[in-house]
Amino acid sequence: MPTGIIVNALSIAVGGVLGALAGNRVSDDFKAKIQMIFGVCSMAMGISSIVLMKNMPAVVFAVIIGTALGLAIHLEDKINRGGAAMQRVISKVIGTGGAKENQEEFMETLITVIVLFCASGTGIYGSIVSGMSGDHSIMIAKSILDLFTAMIFACSLGMVVAVIAVPQFFIFLLLFLCAGLIFPLTTPEMIDDFKACGGILMLATGFRMIKVKMFPTADMILGMVIVMPVSYFWSAFILPMVS
Repeated sequence: MPTGIIVNALSIAVGGVLGALAGNRVSDDFKAKIQMIFGVCSMAMGISSIVLMKNMPAVVFAVIIGTALGLAIHLEDKINRGGAAMQRVISKVIGTGGAKENQEEFMETLITVIVLFCASGTGIYGSIVSGMSGDHSIMIAKSILDLFTAMIFACSLGMVVAVIAVPQFFIFLLLFLCAGLIFPLTTPEMIDDFKACGGILMLATGFRMIKVKMFPTADMILGMVIVMPVSYFWSAFILPMVS
């Protein structure tokens, strides 16, 4: 059962409703400082996954090559376009509100939130781990972050933030189901290296959230796609030759 994914979707819905009800009563200083705490928590989650790494050269290779491929095909731009398409649908259902002079800023922020919730490295990684191993801890920890993140954004964007839980749930559920099909083909070492690769993305996400360095986290997602085949190849062919 996709317990973590259900909890994550509910956290966004609840956070969006509470934030919309709170309105502008939350100060900008509070939003900025709590965002820093979100970043530190994401970094801590990433480090806890990185320490599981079994084949460091394979993971490093997968992250570098995956990111290079993502940059080459402009994956982040494609994800942003997908977020813009979702934004148009959601805005038609809920409406945008606000002054016309603020509409452009509103739309840009809404696209950012959609991408953050629906295409984050942490969410993709956590959904796949849940499907492969039944470990929902990453998604539940992400749910705690997303609850407060949704509240913060909903203070300015309104109830539309809560609706993002719907497409997010179906995207992560699909990843969860696909992971269940992949799991029988994996080894424990491949899974640990996959978790370590996801941990690197979570660490990079934390740096972005505290605005230290804007890592291309969306472009890094392909690293998680290739890390398990690279890990298998390293363990089966390269490691016996060098050891």
